[in-house]
Amino acid sequence: MAYDLTSLRKEVVFRAPRIILLGVEKIGKSTFASESDSPVFLPVRGEEGIDELDVDAWPPVQRYQDVMDALVTLYTKEHGHRTTVLDSASALEPIIWEKTCQMNDNAESIEKVGGGYAKGYTEALNWWRAILSGLDALRAERNMTSIIVGHVKVKRFDDPGGPSYDQYQFDLDARAANLLYRWADLILFCNTKVVVKEEDAGFGKKLHKAKDIAGGQRFLYTQKRPSHPGGGRGVFGRLPYELPLSWTAFQQAIVNALPQAAA
Repeated sequence: MAYDLTSLRKEVVFRAPRIILLGVEKIGKSTFASESDSPVFLPVRGEEGIDELDVDAWPPVQRYQDVMDALVTLYTKEHGHRTTVLDSASALEPIIWEKTCQMNDNAESIEKVGGGYAKGYTEALNWWRAILSGLDALRAERNMTSIIVGHVKVKRFDDPGGPSYDQYQFDLDARAANLLYRWADLILFCNTKVVVKEEDAGFGKKLHKAKDIAGGQRFLYTQKRPSHPGGGRGVFGRLPYELPLSWTAFQQAIVNALPQAAA
């Protein structure tokens, strides 16, 4: 393609989003994804969150090639699916490590690949990139949304600009998490709403108890906060911070934000 003045364009383009969906255990991540537009699930061994959901799903992924085979099928065969859901990245990571070890003289563990010094974790990124490229191809040619579900862990964060604190983080190796974060158009976090109250336990001791203040209601958070990940680019960066954990509410928020994006 010739990059001259005739190739310039000025228009608002809205493409199918690439979503990272994170949340605490049993919060309803898979249910939320099942409400998306004509989804097809690619579950990973050990994940049974979709057993009771009325969704189309591949057999659970047992090896790395299963993922690639499913993506190739979605790319080459005719179907009516509009969303690919990978559930979950956290369960897929050990399979990617297995693949990395196999391709490096059947190394004993990811720690041993390339002689150690974290080379295995860096090598594993290539296999993550191949999956992301497959999802990007489905987006480009099939206009399919991608949702990658992930679990979270609580980890201490050393803030260079202030005190350290605990936060929810993607339950992946940090290199892989950063790769997926950069790839995504939108990072969502699911949780309930709690407050921590201090109670007198006697003898000068205090107890801290968490209390649900929303009656079990579950929420979707679209922006980053010190306690959790989040954030989006373009229209997805203009969504309200807090939404009900409902695909309908999420979709309506996008519609409401679109005129702002075009302005």
